[in-house]
Amino acid sequence: MTTAQTVDLMRQAFLTTFWLSLPLLGVGFVIGIVMSLVQIVTSIQDSSFSAVPRLTAFLAALLLAMPWMLTRLIAYTTALLGNLGRFAH
Repeated sequence: MTTAQTVDLMRQAFLTTFWLSLPLLGVGFVIGIVMSLVQIVTSIQDSSFSAVPRLTAFLAALLLAMPWMLTRLIAYTTALLGNLGRFAH
């Protein structure tokens, strides 16, 4: 396995990880900003006040994005295992 192949393999792994985590990170970011604004407007500084909506949003995003995430992960795994002979030199 050459250095270029190793770099390409790692690049694909990092890109796949990035794309798989992006929907959940995006939802977490948006919900975090919204809950912070709600806490500022209402002057409620309780940490559990923002935890429940955040967890609910994460669960909803995970359930909605799961089919897409699984399709993407299966495609990556299939491509990786399909090219396994190329890496065995």
